[in-house]
Amino acid sequence: MDPREAELSEDVTAGTGTGADDSVLLFVGGPLDGRVEIRAARHGEPLPTVTHVHLHDGPKVVHRYDLEPLTDGVGVYNLRPPVRRPARDESIAD
Repeated sequence: MDPREAELSEDVTAGTGTGADDSVLLFVGGPLDGRVEIRAARHGEPLPTVTHVHLHDGPKVVHRYDLEPLTDGVGVYNLRPPVRRPARDESIAD
């Protein structure tokens, strides 16, 4: 075979550094929107929830993503909606 030619393969993982048992995870929403993560099978199953903490000059911002498995080895982490806590009404005396 000519060294300048590449051999074609049906194996979609060939040359990508991923194995057949690895997981492909997509993040939807929030600061990680559109990020794709390949989780190696040696790390175990994907976590059911991922927490992303953003630190900057102001208060820290926390986002939580919940896993929605689609098929074997493929899942989507959806941004969890923020928890709304009722504001305390200061006009009412205790």
